[in-house]
Amino acid sequence: MNRALRPDGSLQVETKGPSPVAQFIDVLHQQVGLPLDHEVAMPIMGAIAMLYFVAIVSGLIVLLPSLVSDLFAMRLGKNVKRMWLDAHNLLGIFSLPFHIIMAVTALVFAFHDQFYGAQGLAFGGAERQRPAAVAQGDAPPMLTPVQMVARLRQQAPDFTPLVLDISQRPDGSRFVRVGGLSERHAMRGPTMGYGSIDPVTGDLTGKDYMPGHQDGWSAAVTSFFTLHFGAFGGEPIRWSYFLLGLAGAFIFYTGNLLWIESRRKRERKAGAVEQTRATKVLGALTVGVPTGTIAGIAVTLAAAKPLGASATEGLHSAIFYALLLGFIVVALLRGAARSGHELTYAAATMTFCVPIATLLLRGLHPAQVLGVDATAVILGCLLIVAGRAAKRRARSIPGDSIWAATKVPQTSAASLAT
Repeated sequence: MNRALRPDGSLQVETKGPSPVAQFIDVLHQQVGLPLDHEVAMPIMGAIAMLYFVAIVSGLIVLLPSLVSDLFAMRLGKNVKRMWLDAHNLLGIFSLPFHIIMAVTALVFAFHDQFYGAQGLAFGGAERQRPAAVAQGDAPPMLTPVQMVARLRQQAPDFTPLVLDISQRPDGSRFVRVGGLSERHAMRGPTMGYGSIDPVTGDLTGKDYMPGHQDGWSAAVTSFFTLHFGAFGGEPIRWSYFLLGLAGAFIFYTGNLLWIESRRKRERKAGAVEQTRATKVLGALTVGVPTGTIAGIAVTLAAAKPLGASATEGLHSAIFYALLLGFIVVALLRGAARSGHELTYAAATMTFCVPIATLLLRGLHPAQVLGVDATAVILGCLLIVAGRAAKRRARSIPGDSIWAATKVPQTSAASLAT
């Protein structure tokens, strides 16, 4: 809440809340981009996580002999496919533990409610603890925040409280949720653990998510959250998760490239030169989906700065999916070769909208916002470099590839060889 004086001397009060863009991006990643109800999207995400885990393990088993022999090989030269294969294998091996963790923990998140239901049946159907509530007028006055913190420190000396969330239910009862850190124990959230206290006595009541005070089942579930969020090890782990996440996107992209090129060589041996429709569609989607996702997130982040809390999640969703679908349509119409550099340049332009929005507002911004702006500038510059490389590739690659801007006339494999 900001307070200031108007030119006429009267008091002006402006209430500001957090922008819903962060919640939208969080839900977007939880639902793997599916624009469905959360209850419908989560089981689908869980099924994808299971298939992802099976693909990782089976791929490792099948390719392990060749991966070990070429583990540190990075052969740069005229054989572009070999270079991409080396990069794909190198990143895949070293980020393997991270991707297994993501697949398994995502499976737990997808069927979170089912796991809790099974727990209730296994342990007699006991209800989960709820934050203690006190109805107004029926109980002594609440403790002050300072008194609550003091009582909490007596009961949990290894827990550092950071947030007290005092809320009121529709029936008038109040409850207190506390968020904080514990250096010795795993935490439920990405940055904090949670508990609840009695607002009158200050007694610690809700311990399911309280670091160091959980029962065995809750501690086991919390460990999955901790592994998924990287809520351990401090900043080195967080930055490692960030880089490994980027590596995962790169593995997806290079995997599609390698599959398409391998299919092209098989089709050439079979006498076909013209790429099949399925291969062309996959190539277009390989371009349109990543660039459209980058553009959609960048623009909706930029829009959040002037709109703030007045923008709804629905508006951010409309911005994101409009750009994503637009990029996919352009990629399908223009083809992978032409759209490869065109959409990469377009995505770079969209990322520059994030710092431009900050400059236009001409206000003071916290370091976190400036960090996002700096990341957007770096990403935009990298996309420009990638766009130039894609343009050069389209001019130099063999004409029977879907990545070639100039196509060769359809002919037989024998005549192509001559």
